[in-house]
Amino acid sequence: MDRRNFIWTFPAAAYGFGAAQRVPAFSGKTMSGEKFDSNSLKGKPVLIQFWTTWCGYCRREQPALESVYKEYAPGQLTMLAVNVGETRAQVTEFLAKSPRSPKVVLTQDTDLVRLVDPKGFPVYILLGKEGLMEHRQDGAGGMLALRQMLLEVGLGKG
Repeated sequence: MDRRNFIWTFPAAAYGFGAAQRVPAFSGKTMSGEKFDSNSLKGKPVLIQFWTTWCGYCRREQPALESVYKEYAPGQLTMLAVNVGETRAQVTEFLAKSPRSPKVVLTQDTDLVRLVDPKGFPVYILLGKEGLMEHRQDGAGGMLALRQMLLEVGLGKG
């Protein structure tokens, strides 16, 4: 495994603001069938949240994510919500009660989960316009942390 892949899957302690890393090629499709890959997402920043339906922190972060979505997506920011390890039926049932604006992706429909290897939830990955990983955050941080990440890619006010 080359160093770039090692860094990509290494725990969050290796990450910090300003540490842009090359991202291995990835692909997937949303629950609605929209296909994407590392090349098709270039051009604007991409915020990816790895989450589960049983994660209380993920549920508490949802209002902050919705606020960011309404402010920046789809014009300035692409957002993906990658559910980890749950069935389509489980996620569909959850979304019926708690809809999410970001595009939802299932583990079986992408290789992102294998590349990121989240150990807890939520995990956030922020890709810049050129597809480089600008930031990784393991755990909840609320609106302040989301806004700080977005500053890394030129969105928001400093």
